[in-house]
Amino acid sequence: MNATDTALSGASTIAADTGVRLSVQPVILAGGSGTRLWPMSREHFPKQLIGLIGDQSLLQATANRLDGLSPMNMRVAAAIVVCNEEHRFTTAEQLRSHGRRARLVLEPVPRNTAPALTAAALHALREGEDAVLVVMPADHVVANQDAFHRAICEGARCAEEGAIVTLSVVPSHAETGYGYIKMGAPMHGRGAWRLERFVEKPHLELAQQYLGSGEYGWNAGIFIVRASTWIAAIEHYQPAIHAACLAAFERGIDDGECLRLDRDAFASSPSDSIDYAVMEHLASDRGDDMFAGAVVPLDAGWSDVGSWDAIWNILPKDDASNVARGRVMFEGASSTYAHSEGRLIACVGTRNLVVVETADAILVADKSSAQNVKAIVGRIKSEQGSEAADHRKVHRPWGHYDSVDQGDRFQVKRIVVKPGARLSLQMHHHRAEHWIVVRGTALVTRGSETFILAENESTFIPIGVQHRLENPGKMPLEIIEVQSGTYLGEDDIVRFEDTYGRS
Repeated sequence: MNATDTALSGASTIAADTGVRLSVQPVILAGGSGTRLWPMSREHFPKQLIGLIGDQSLLQATANRLDGLSPMNMRVAAAIVVCNEEHRFTTAEQLRSHGRRARLVLEPVPRNTAPALTAAALHALREGEDAVLVVMPADHVVANQDAFHRAICEGARCAEEGAIVTLSVVPSHAETGYGYIKMGAPMHGRGAWRLERFVEKPHLELAQQYLGSGEYGWNAGIFIVRASTWIAAIEHYQPAIHAACLAAFERGIDDGECLRLDRDAFASSPSDSIDYAVMEHLASDRGDDMFAGAVVPLDAGWSDVGSWDAIWNILPKDDASNVARGRVMFEGASSTYAHSEGRLIACVGTRNLVVVETADAILVADKSSAQNVKAIVGRIKSEQGSEAADHRKVHRPWGHYDSVDQGDRFQVKRIVVKPGARLSLQMHHHRAEHWIVVRGTALVTRGSETFILAENESTFIPIGVQHRLENPGKMPLEIIEVQSGTYLGEDDIVRFEDTYGRS
């Protein structure tokens, strides 16, 4: 029996009958951008917010992942979700819509996973309980939840005793796209092993050797650690990260639902991953015994869904190994992934292709080149194309808008406002707006006037006039907005008052 088999056998006999109910605190890291899954994933609406695998978004599936731990003598607290400040409202709405309670920690700038976890650990400790943190990226897929729970429970018991635990995915093949973790000596009485060392992405021959040895697993980026243990470790190994995050936390603004970290303090933190900042210092070949690093194997159908070929690999296929999402037809095609957001995609005689259609962009790629999609995103950004950051349909805390048409000096939007929601009190220097109500009832503020518009009624907002749109009803308000002027960019908004703190 190799090391992986032995560890899995040990992990299946979890000591959950100690009579002590362990408090577990999920920490969801939701700050990624997912550029390799463009055009579905965009900078302002990244992959964790999208239903790439099923009806739930990856974030929602992650928030549900620890459901069912209670019978294993685990008490699961409400999750802490660390996300980009720009994604606050969409993240909160997705969690609320699935009945999840969560506390959001908002990153004003991206600083990688080590500062994100440090901010989350400080937030957890402020709640008064030194819980065991289960740190999960928001953009992974786990097929076997029971096996995942067994690994989490084993890791939590180790973390309770002071170890910093990483889960190591049992490899199914010699993968060159992942980093690897080597397991060292077994930890007495545990289905866990000492952390021996981390290995960067190997070439194929070396990956095959790792697979055959049974001592290596894929680095999943899932960690289990007591909040106080992590803070002590980050202060010891990376004092600059600790100091910056502590200042950002102490100067942050907490409105009861979200903690906004202080921008200047957080921006001063070095950008580093959990692996580089702490975990590599714990490997036994480094000779540092101040903190214990442990590895628990995970064999639960894990994927990081980092590219379109990975999604094709996960989803059910037809007899010709094709995968269809949305309105798709195959004729003589094989090994093709096609995803339609609206228009019909017809794949005739295609082989090994990825085809993804959205309202404003179409991707056609060979599956073997799917990792290179991020290069296209870089080119779009360099040309200042809007398709890198936003979809045509843009989500806002009050609802959403869809840019239906645009041309020289005009733009047409379909705007949907949620019941009880309202836009900011604002004005524009360069554009006028015409509003036509097509569904629901609008409460309009225009200068010193306030009035109701019903369906099929309209109004005009001149340049430079303060205005606000509200939905006082119990059904969505839908209007058509026609903008006209010399400049129609979204940055031509001066906010005077805003329910969502953007003024």
